[in-house]
Amino acid sequence: MEHEAAGMDLGHAVALLAAGVFAVPLFLRLKLGAVLGYLAAGVIVGPYALGLFNDSEAILAVAELGVVMFLFLIGLEMRPAKLWAMRKDIFGLGLAQVLLCTALLTGVSLAFNIPLAAAFIGAAGFVLSSTAVIMKMLDDRGETSSPPGQRSVAILLLEDLMIIPLLAIVPVLAALSGHIDPNARPIWQSIGIGAAAVAVVFVAGKWVMNPFIGALARYGAREIMTAAALLVVLGAALFMQWGGLSMGMGAFLAGVLLSESTFRHQLEADVEPFRGILLGLFFLGVGMSLDLMLVANNWQLIAAGVAAFMVVKAGGIYAVARLFKAKHREALHRASLFAQGGEFAFVLYAGARSAGVMDAETAAGMTAVVILSMALTPLVVMGIERLTPPEKESLDGIEEASDLHGQVLFVGFGRFAQVVSQPLLAKGIDISIIETDVEMIRAAGNFGFKVYYGDGTRLDVLRASGAANAEAILVCVEKPEVADRIVELVKSEFPHPKLFVRAFDRGHVLRLISAGVDYQIRETFESALVFGRQVLVDLGIEESEADEAILDTRRRDEQRLEMQIAGGLRQGLSLMRGNIATTQPAPLVVPREKAKALNEEAAEAIGEKQHSAD
Repeated sequence: MEHEAAGMDLGHAVALLAAGVFAVPLFLRLKLGAVLGYLAAGVIVGPYALGLFNDSEAILAVAELGVVMFLFLIGLEMRPAKLWAMRKDIFGLGLAQVLLCTALLTGVSLAFNIPLAAAFIGAAGFVLSSTAVIMKMLDDRGETSSPPGQRSVAILLLEDLMIIPLLAIVPVLAALSGHIDPNARPIWQSIGIGAAAVAVVFVAGKWVMNPFIGALARYGAREIMTAAALLVVLGAALFMQWGGLSMGMGAFLAGVLLSESTFRHQLEADVEPFRGILLGLFFLGVGMSLDLMLVANNWQLIAAGVAAFMVVKAGGIYAVARLFKAKHREALHRASLFAQGGEFAFVLYAGARSAGVMDAETAAGMTAVVILSMALTPLVVMGIERLTPPEKESLDGIEEASDLHGQVLFVGFGRFAQVVSQPLLAKGIDISIIETDVEMIRAAGNFGFKVYYGDGTRLDVLRASGAANAEAILVCVEKPEVADRIVELVKSEFPHPKLFVRAFDRGHVLRLISAGVDYQIRETFESALVFGRQVLVDLGIEESEADEAILDTRRRDEQRLEMQIAGGLRQGLSLMRGNIATTQPAPLVVPREKAKALNEEAAEAIGEKQHSAD
């Protein structure tokens, strides 16, 4: 390819897509994560390996929009009240982490014989962790909305804010070092312009954007709404950049201000496809930026720098987390997640190099350290998770199962089991209950239930729970694989009690029947039939006809189950009705009186369950 420097052509686009399409599934299959896959692909196609691209900075400039859109989507999930509730984590936890780690890493930089001003900038840049890497990993694991995830988001917000004073400090350090830029703004002016930019975005988001999008929704075409969503995101980012602030902060602020808009879901749907592709392109660009020749020529120094910076930063993060009352596992996880540099380091190092605070060789070395730390982060997180077993929840105030003698033993006590317990208790049947979810045990205690802590997949716990003497054992756990393990133990060790099991789906039903349980039921089957009958009645179908339709469904389900027991899961498909225009199976003829009686019984049973749950 001969026009790499001039810009991207179709061949470049195909190469980028191919690199991502082949590398990411491979890394996901190896359980190394999508981020590491993109980074590896970027290294391979970049200027220091295959050389398909010579201008990684141009790709990063475009791909940074992926980070911007990602932060906008995060902002849409952050209502102003929620953000206000996080203020202590942002300005307490986040600021403490940044200040301590900057001080520690400045000392590490000085140990590598880097001058004080450059050491401080190098340390501060490394402290600003990669928002893109961390948010992507949290999102992939479904942890963004969890309390630990929210604390991580708060720290990232503070780190994004810190780029403002750090960029303002660069000219001051340059002046102290004898490098004065006559065109540089005074600090007070930079702060004033930044504050004004925030104010303008706030006013526009609060009083202008919602009416603007509403007007377009009434009169604009579908593609205009997509264009408007991109305009909102990129416009806020660009305006904040003009004010000398982070583009990501502008997009995040716009998202927060639109989080209570009636068009929030529409905006999210319009931006999401662009976010995914551009964020992947960003990681590819970061991988391309890794100077392999520099790493090869100075591998000992750079390897030592990566190890020292990541270990010391992780130690500082862990100390701050414990100081702010985080549990050991959460603190360790956060330390492994944040023990890296980030994309803001590139901006800060470039500014420091231009101002004369950091020489080109130091800036290139620090950039390599940051990129390698970003690439190592998924591996570090995986290693920490495998080496640290989950912490046991506190059992304060909770009794463990021991010497129980209930007539009926419940294993698992979620919503399903709570409803099942009501008719049994109404008839005075003595029940024992074990559960592994500590929060569920405490919540059940508030409603008059005595629930013991116990893992039904352990034989000793089942014995202590009275399984040997119970007349019936009710397996009501949510996960089918856990239910299968309990059934296996009970059938092997306690053959006398009757075994009733909550089934997850038809495949689980077949496994339970094969295991020889006394009774099983799909957890949603009966309630779905009652629900469907009510829909028919409210659509104007006579009640007797609705009863016939529900009984027809019930009988077909029973016949299909019999066929599946004999021939496998794929049997009996002809008994199912579909919405494709094909010949439908004939209805099963059942006397109307019998249909009504059977369905009234089912409706009453479900009605009793719903009333108990309420």
